[in-house]
Amino acid sequence: MNSWAQGEGFAGLGYATRKGGEWGGPIAKNHGSDKMDVLAAELGIGPDDGLFFAAGKEATAAKLAGFARTRVAEQLELIDPNRFEMCWIVDFPMFEADEETGKIDFSHNPFSMPQGELEALETKDPLDILAWQYDIVCNGVELSSGAIRNHRPDIMYKTFEIAGYSQADVDANFSGMINAFKYGAPPHGGSAPGVDRIVMLLADEPNIREVVVFPMNQKAEDLMMGAPAPVSEKQLKELGIRIVDGPKG
Repeated sequence: MNSWAQGEGFAGLGYATRKGGEWGGPIAKNHGSDKMDVLAAELGIGPDDGLFFAAGKEATAAKLAGFARTRVAEQLELIDPNRFEMCWIVDFPMFEADEETGKIDFSHNPFSMPQGELEALETKDPLDILAWQYDIVCNGVELSSGAIRNHRPDIMYKTFEIAGYSQADVDANFSGMINAFKYGAPPHGGSAPGVDRIVMLLADEPNIREVVVFPMNQKAEDLMMGAPAPVSEKQLKELGIRIVDGPKG
């Protein structure tokens, strides 16, 4: 597993083995059997279970831990291939901090309603604010993503202000949306299912490209349709688009 993790581009995967209640591995040796027993009791593991440790920045460590969990489950045949297991993923964080600069930015969808609405935006640490966002997942594959939308201009302005955008920025970049809200758009929400992902699971295909009719290549080209293709001057005029050459040199 350690070599596998390194092959996936990570620094490595820490581990501790437990066979017949006896601990093995460098982490267990450094911590001692007594402390490892405490850890085992906390985690509820048995006398022949093992532990893996992912270290590093939180996002990177979580990504490695997720990959490792799936790999172990596949190798030990813990996943029933004849079942569809569904779950909802809820309570997404509204904001996240850039690891390099510390700047607060949106973590997912900036147009979702924050839980607690305006009061939460004005009184909470931005990193503690949750959003009304949700995904439905089947067998580890995201099938549908959605949210309860932010429909109030005052909340929209405050949400973007926390992420470093002025009211003028919102008015300029999202004029259609913010103007509609000012006229009194009702509360609304929904979700968007990925039909191609559903078909992928039903067809027992591990790669979505196997169920997409005309999959694009790595250059985002559709070879079957010959797209993208050159656009004629007539088509550009119909759409009110003018191409301007950039500065030379």
